[in-house]
Amino acid sequence: MRHSLVLLTAAALLAAPPVITDAKKTGLDPQRLAQIPARLKPFVDQGKAAGMVTLVARHGHVAAIDAIGYTDFDTKQAIKPDAIFQLHSMTKPVVCLGIMMLQEEGLLHLSDPVEKHLPEFRGLQVLDAGVLRKPSRLVTLRDLMTHTSGMLLNPPAGIGELHGALHRSLAEVVLVESQQPLLFDPGTRWSYSNNGIAALARVIEVKSGLAFEKFLATRIFAPLGMVDTYIYPPKEKFHRMPTAYVVKDGKTIKYTSDPLGEGVMKFRENAKYPLPEGGLYSTVADLFRLYQLMLNGGQLEGTRLLSRASVDLMTANHTGVLPGAAAGMSAGLGWTFLRDPQAALTLLSPGTYGHGGRYGTYCFIDPKRDMIGIFMIHREGGSDERNAFVSIAASAALD
Repeated sequence: MRHSLVLLTAAALLAAPPVITDAKKTGLDPQRLAQIPARLKPFVDQGKAAGMVTLVARHGHVAAIDAIGYTDFDTKQAIKPDAIFQLHSMTKPVVCLGIMMLQEEGLLHLSDPVEKHLPEFRGLQVLDAGVLRKPSRLVTLRDLMTHTSGMLLNPPAGIGELHGALHRSLAEVVLVESQQPLLFDPGTRWSYSNNGIAALARVIEVKSGLAFEKFLATRIFAPLGMVDTYIYPPKEKFHRMPTAYVVKDGKTIKYTSDPLGEGVMKFRENAKYPLPEGGLYSTVADLFRLYQLMLNGGQLEGTRLLSRASVDLMTANHTGVLPGAAAGMSAGLGWTFLRDPQAALTLLSPGTYGHGGRYGTYCFIDPKRDMIGIFMIHREGGSDERNAFVSIAASAALD
């Protein structure tokens, strides 16, 4: 009993990072940070967003954690800092982190053709103006990590219901997706691909000998003390997940039409597919630990998951200026990369990397400022709240 109590106490401490308001330590203006909840509250009052949780950190110190609004408009229950959110595509960098770990172990190389590890990818062709032809080169793991593979965005018609039903195994899904033609020659343009990330997750399974979700849990989350991060969340934590909303015809309504929102797959009960392209649940506290690891060059509090060389490689500009990319943006390995702040119209520094998620979640990691920002929400459609958070957080830096 005593041992269990110690473990629970330790977990609670990990789940609640201390907030440091001393500007000399954080290099952040406390008065400017106080504007974050003040600016976000009107979105709740106007019915545009039910609730949000934000975190800003600099120089390894959390300078602000704010919980604004409610878990649900109907109950008006106050949202708490430990709310567990669906991250959706913010999962993608974690998948790529796993690939980098396996490269460091010599089990693969980013230049490897995908077919070297997944033979089902042999014989891929490009669909060019309605005609199938051989690609100019083979698809590599790096292509999958940078969304330059030419693979389709989502599962094809034969398993098109996958993201709502999660009824097939990762191996089954990747097998079907591997048989679809490429949209273009690998490396010639940028085109977002959930299917490519699923293939990377399958590579993790094959090379590590662990189920994808088991690899994440044992090799990443447990060592980092990420106590509230899951592919399949436990029932005792369901109550900490806010209601999902969507903006439709200018109104914010419960997202009952999405099985992952307020539908049958919200809690992933009886799911077979781990949804590596967007399946993670987490909190701002857990994500802070993961992102601080990145800023620290691959280690956190004595635990090292990656070498600094791997972190530098992950967070570099891998795609330059390719057709299809957003203004000022490029791709890192699993991360979006801010190449030109002026073109992107952002206050963040060049070289900032991060990722967003379908329900509005977002993170940025600004190495030049040694700064992290995390924005959590459960509402698809609209970005005003996120943009306000990023602008205020970035402008809070005192130097």
